Amino acid sequence: MSLYDRFEQAFMPNYGVPPVALARGEGTRVWDVDGKTYLDFIGGIAVTSIGHAHPALVEAVAKQVATIAHTSNLFLHEPEVLLAERLLGLLDAPGRVFFANSGTEANEAALKLSLKYAKRTGRSYLVAAENGFHGRTLGALSLTGKASIRDQFGPFPTDVRFVPYGDADALKAAVTGECAAVFLEPTQGEAGVVPPPDGYLRAAREICDATGALLVADEIQSAIGRTGHWFAHQADGFTPDILTLAKGLGGGLPIGACIGFGDAGTLFDKGDHGSTFGGNPVSCAAALAVLDHVDLDRVRSAAARLRGGLEAIGHPLLKGVRGRGLWLAAVLSEPVSGKVQQAAADAGFLVNALQPDAVRLAPPLVVTDEEIDAFVAAFPRILTEAAG
Repeated sequence: MSLYDRFEQAFMPNYGVPPVALARGEGTRVWDVDGKTYLDFIGGIAVTSIGHAHPALVEAVAKQVATIAHTSNLFLHEPEVLLAERLLGLLDAPGRVFFANSGTEANEAALKLSLKYAKRTGRSYLVAAENGFHGRTLGALSLTGKASIRDQFGPFPTDVRFVPYGDADALKAAVTGECAAVFLEPTQGEAGVVPPPDGYLRAAREICDATGALLVADEIQSAIGRTGHWFAHQADGFTPDILTLAKGLGGGLPIGACIGFGDAGTLFDKGDHGSTFGGNPVSCAAALAVLDHVDLDRVRSAAARLRGGLEAIGHPLLKGVRGRGLWLAAVLSEPVSGKVQQAAADAGFLVNALQPDAVRLAPPLVVTDEEIDAFVAAFPRILTEAAG
């Protein structure tokens, strides 16, 4: 019986059966169970920041496991303190940190902070964006503006009102003195790597300042250098009240973070929230190694090369390229992203059919010029195969 058959028999059907079974990785390359090599241009969904089996990550994790792997939240340990201090230093703003295990858990913490703020100030609802994605637990799902994954699990206990992403006028109309918080992605990831119009996020900051609502920036996918900045909001010239992180922070180890700035950092009282595994020593050690080895100049250079190469392709199936940094979507003129994903795998590249007409590219931040050029050179043939 094949590994695929065994997977299908052992697991719930929510993922289907993934088309490729990976056995190992090194740098930007991975190998499947049959020995075929792929260039990884999805990076575990923007997770594998410094590549597979990076020596510094391996050393940090191995050393920490051999020292102490778990303490629970009943005790503190130095790696969590070092990581919190490092993140606050990169943010260059006074704040407080809560560590979780994933993006959806980081957003759950942000939601609880928002609800506590609502109760304290007598506010009654939240605002989020249509087609936004904040996670699949029920709290985070209540903020997620995708009917296809949300509606079957409602009704939700929290009043969340959705507005079109990028429409500052609609946001202003929705956010009144009764609104407790606004949840936005600096670029919408699962919607198709959709950046906001210029000035939209600064307008959101001004709207929240005028009404007293908290502004929550969900940077689960966009942070840790992915867009060419440590945090995507830094390029837009604003600071949120609450920031959520995960994915690329641990380089493959599970970790999430919810950071509150100013008064939002002290909304929780003792006992208000917690996590048994959140901020465990191993994941914190991994995150510190990641932060030591992300080169923002290299990310910007690689991003410009990848985007420029893709934009120079004159293929009828490639309608355009959008996104920021090494987090792009190849936008298609036909809804055949699944065929593009398969053709890319056949050609030895891993990409992600994100939307019917959008293919997500999020290679490790250490991707080389030669690897970018190899992908760009192969992409027209991949598109032709998918179109045919």
